Amino acid sequence: MYTTEVTFIGVSADCKQVDGQPNHAVSEKYLTAVADIAGGIPLIIPALARRLDLERLLDRLDGLLLTGSLSNLHPAYYSTVAATPEHEPFDHARDALTLGQTDAPGLIPLALERGLPLLAICRGFQELNVAFGGTLHPAIHSIPGRLDHRWPDSDDPAQQYGPQHNVRFIADGEFARRFAVAETQVNSLHRQGIDRLGHGLTAEGYAPDGTIEALSVDNAVGFALAVQWHPEYRAADNPFSQRLFQAFGDAVRDYARRR
Repeated sequence: MYTTEVTFIGVSADCKQVDGQPNHAVSEKYLTAVADIAGGIPLIIPALARRLDLERLLDRLDGLLLTGSLSNLHPAYYSTVAATPEHEPFDHARDALTLGQTDAPGLIPLALERGLPLLAICRGFQELNVAFGGTLHPAIHSIPGRLDHRWPDSDDPAQQYGPQHNVRFIADGEFARRFAVAETQVNSLHRQGIDRLGHGLTAEGYAPDGTIEALSVDNAVGFALAVQWHPEYRAADNPFSQRLFQAFGDAVRDYARRR
């Protein structure tokens, strides 16, 4: 998407071990969706919460994208249950960046407080729920009656990110109003899922088994939406993904003009 307006969209990074050394990384598919569809310049935010002045960083940004990840949130952020192998793998640095620490808020509360446009995907979707006091289930496929939402057993990205089930949006909800659609078909690559919905959030869309797949922030100052699936994968080839990222980009440009 070409635009003469220059906007900067922060993109949350994971901290991963590569050859025994910590690396901060973002999958390219998020960056290209931001650049090509949302029309912004993606800026990777390393998971270095203790070393970053997040307030001053957000002063320079026009939008924030929270990415998906292979890692899961540590249960200490949403439960008194001790962590088990079922909850793993973890990324403590990413948790601290997006959700904050005992003495410092993370990206999510800081961004929402100032009305910075926010789009949260997969892990970001789960982080948003936890930021509002919600909880997660570490293995929703183990709940009777639920679908297996984990990624397909294939090395082919086209199969991994291929359509898996429909998401039906609530009537007159934010997604239904904004995108004029009752449902869409989505991919599915997650093991954790929402258990209890956070206070101050609206469940906008559901999988056929009742799993919450889309969220909006109640009374948000600006654009604040989240999805459990991965719209960033080949976003230009999917009409709904295009509209989602275009709407995000429009909100980002509007914020930049007002800022």
